[in-house]
Amino acid sequence: MKIQQRMAFHFTYQLIFYSLLILAITLVACILYFQNAKNNEMRRNFPAGALQLIAQEANSKDGTIQISSKWVKLIEEKGMWLQVVNAEGKVVYNVNSTPQHVLPTSYSVAQLLDIQETRTLGTYAVNTELNFAFNEPHLYMLGYHSPNLDQLMAWFDDYGLQGMVRSEAVPTLEQRLRDTGSYLQVIDPAGNTIQGIGDEAIIKKAYRPLDVLAIQQSPSNYETNIVSQRDKLSGRTWILYTPNPTGSPMKHPVLDTATRGLLWFSGLILLLAVPVSIWHGFRYGQPLILFAGWFERMRKGQYDEVLTTKDKRKVFRRNGTLRIRYKLYKEVIESFYQMTHQLAQTEKERERLEKAQAEWMSGISHDLRTPLSTIQGYGYMLESLPEQWSQEEMQIMGTTIREKGGYMLELISDFSMIHQLKQGDSIMSLRELDLDELVRRSVLEYVNDATMSEYQFHYVGDERPLMVKADETWLQRLMDNLLSNAVKHNPPGLVVTVSVGRINDKACIRVIDNGKGMDEDTLQHLFNRYYRGTNTEESTFGSGLGMSIAKAIVEAHGGEIQVQSKVWQGTKIEILLSC
Repeated sequence: MKIQQRMAFHFTYQLIFYSLLILAITLVACILYFQNAKNNEMRRNFPAGALQLIAQEANSKDGTIQISSKWVKLIEEKGMWLQVVNAEGKVVYNVNSTPQHVLPTSYSVAQLLDIQETRTLGTYAVNTELNFAFNEPHLYMLGYHSPNLDQLMAWFDDYGLQGMVRSEAVPTLEQRLRDTGSYLQVIDPAGNTIQGIGDEAIIKKAYRPLDVLAIQQSPSNYETNIVSQRDKLSGRTWILYTPNPTGSPMKHPVLDTATRGLLWFSGLILLLAVPVSIWHGFRYGQPLILFAGWFERMRKGQYDEVLTTKDKRKVFRRNGTLRIRYKLYKEVIESFYQMTHQLAQTEKERERLEKAQAEWMSGISHDLRTPLSTIQGYGYMLESLPEQWSQEEMQIMGTTIREKGGYMLELISDFSMIHQLKQGDSIMSLRELDLDELVRRSVLEYVNDATMSEYQFHYVGDERPLMVKADETWLQRLMDNLLSNAVKHNPPGLVVTVSVGRINDKACIRVIDNGKGMDEDTLQHLFNRYYRGTNTEESTFGSGLGMSIAKAIVEAHGGEIQVQSKVWQGTKIEILLSC
């Protein structure tokens, strides 16, 4: 769960981070794009479209009007001038008011109304914008020389008559218009064209109220630029159309620029995505390639070489901590270490078991081959010349065959019993029983056995019942193995003392004899003797697996067994069982 949560958090915050990054880049790109588009549009429509922005962006500090330096620079580059007039008619701010632009420092009401109506000041064309941003009105005036307007005013003075072009002047004026690719229209107050000079195919027959203003305010959206002059007496207006210097018509300049900007932005995102993708592939792919190498070495069984020296340098720093790129896979790497360690241990255990199995099979073969050889030899002897043997010899042969056969049956039975005990609880039938009574009966059987008259058995019991949860049959077999084992490996005169008691919260069985004891090597291999086989030359009684079976019975009951012994100082066996 820990690595799942961390990986979920890791990829979630990366998704959020990159989403926010792309969003931020998009917003910045959009802001830059629209700012650039606005600047381009403003430059194309300058000065008509710029004055309103100048008035909106102006600010006041300590009562002084301030204009952005970019506007000041642009006005100077265009050779224009700018004045800001307050409510009293005084000029409170000006740009490019040099000797070549001789301008008033204050204006009367009549002068301002005339400028507003005629859109001119002397020889300058003037655009005006009234703004109320600073608690009182301010008039922004942007003036510039307009050659077209100067030309139109000159023609109006030279060729005009009652607001119309004199008929005798039409050929001359038409030729001059054709030379410059221009044309002239005269419209009445209703907007109807009453005279046109120039290319008749593009002459507009009638105007809506806002058509002229639209062309004046956004000249970049049209094929031509216009200037106008109105005759106050007749109310007629002269409109001079001149080719737009921007070239071809731009009906949707913002849309066209947006399309190009979108293409550039898409290309930028793609270029950013490529290195990010390569980085992601390297960051998350490299550990996976490393893991693949680990799996391959594990498949080949190279558990001690799963992490090579080169891999360790990649994954760990010199101080033993994980490098940043691998911290996401911390649990995976730890699991690899644990798994390889367990597999290495398992492999060693498998080799040990195979070796033990080989020794076990060798022991079984040895234990069975010796009595079988004896039985087979006596069988050949009886088969070849049975009449040569006396009754006494025949009896010895029969006794030997019977003993050897009984030994093999007991050996097979003991091996079967060990296999059953390895199944654990599946063969155990546990119930509450009195351990003191069970051990007392086991010792009493040996005391009453006439064949054991040369051995002494003593029992020391507890004063009260000692209840344990155990399988009675297997505990009976345990006591029989311990007592018979003491008798088989010791000479007559042996004294065996068996006691039952309580140590802390556990029941304890002690079997102590004063026999010949065991050396350290025998004691060390006492419980796994069957792995290397028993020595059948010592005795034909017993399989030699008694202690192995005893240990298996105790462990199946969840207990412990300990043996202490020294040569010619006897043996002490102690068994602890849960109460």
